[in-house]
Amino acid sequence: MEFSRRIQNLQASPIRKFIPMVDRVEAEGVDVIRLNIGQPDIPTPPDFLEAVRAYDVDVLEYQNSRGMKRTLETTQLYLHNYGLDFDLDEICITNGASEGIAMAVTVLCNPGDAILAMEPFYTSYNAFAQAQEVEIVPVRTYAEDGFVVPPLEAWDAAIEASGKKDKLRAFLLSSPANPTGRVYSEDEMRIIMQVVQKYDLWLIADEVYREFNYTDRPFHSFAEYPEIADRTILVDSISKKYSACGARIGSLASKNKAFNDYVLKLCQSRLCVSTLDQIGAGAMDNVDDAYVEHNRKVYKQRRDALRKRLNQLDGVVAPEPEGAFYIVIKLPVDNAETFILWMLEHFRKDGKTLLMTPAAAFYATPDMGLDEVRVSYCVAEERLMEAMDILEEALKAYPGRKTV
Repeated sequence: MEFSRRIQNLQASPIRKFIPMVDRVEAEGVDVIRLNIGQPDIPTPPDFLEAVRAYDVDVLEYQNSRGMKRTLETTQLYLHNYGLDFDLDEICITNGASEGIAMAVTVLCNPGDAILAMEPFYTSYNAFAQAQEVEIVPVRTYAEDGFVVPPLEAWDAAIEASGKKDKLRAFLLSSPANPTGRVYSEDEMRIIMQVVQKYDLWLIADEVYREFNYTDRPFHSFAEYPEIADRTILVDSISKKYSACGARIGSLASKNKAFNDYVLKLCQSRLCVSTLDQIGAGAMDNVDDAYVEHNRKVYKQRRDALRKRLNQLDGVVAPEPEGAFYIVIKLPVDNAETFILWMLEHFRKDGKTLLMTPAAAFYATPDMGLDEVRVSYCVAEERLMEAMDILEEALKAYPGRKTV
């Protein structure tokens, strides 16, 4: 019996791969502070659960494959409030942003095609591409300069060096960026738009962290720009902004009719998105803007406290994340994954240890990011400070620490 090449090549989630070990360590009585996953700890708006409880039906039926009308209208209104106007037939409700991105890759790419991305990028982008036998062509950004967008010449050079110029179909990015927290300036966005126009690419813009912008400059969506409207695919989700990751409600929006028609085929093939989750998501138009603004302030305060503490750690490089709720940091170790495993197995401080995500899997280039980790600040500030105390002491005790 054989299994497909695609599933054998598909990477395991680096964010979740340590959970069996964590479960074992916790069963031994150790308190593991989990900074590995972007799971908000702020309560979900009560409107969501109240709407689900109030949904009184005798039969839980299939829904329209594109999405329930109320959920589509709520998504439409949400986008409109950001100056982004889409007709209902230009929006599809998806099983989280993840399904939306996977659908976009399926619609746009054949096996053997390629997608551009800035590394480090959200690690599941690798999985979405691998599942379709699509290659990611990476362009490197660096912690030392805050992961700024490279100039156009760097893109030209990377594309030529890849040998995939004629196979490139799309540019995939998150904005604000997971895992770096970068909020792109308009100048940086212009570089990205130049790339997609010069090489005739689609732009898949994953903007699920739109609300979490800690800079003084306004956030701009790639869907705002008419010159790329026909090639922009906007991905969104209620997971982060409404602290509702378990609901698995995302959306795709595009002005390109042919793309929307093809996506609808995929939506029909998986029948529909969960009715109850759509009911809850449809009620999010009742949530006051103050809820999201409160969340933004909480995460910014955590960001500031975390970075201040990281800057006190000898040998650690910690650029300032401008958005989302992650930071990629460089550690004075040769291999961050080995260091994380060592902490789980051998290091305890006051009965506690720490879990972070090794950043190598956020790169497509082999052997990149080996000394980096992604840290999520989705936990209370007190826990963050405890985690940084653990990290400081663990780095001092680690046998494989690099000397600077």
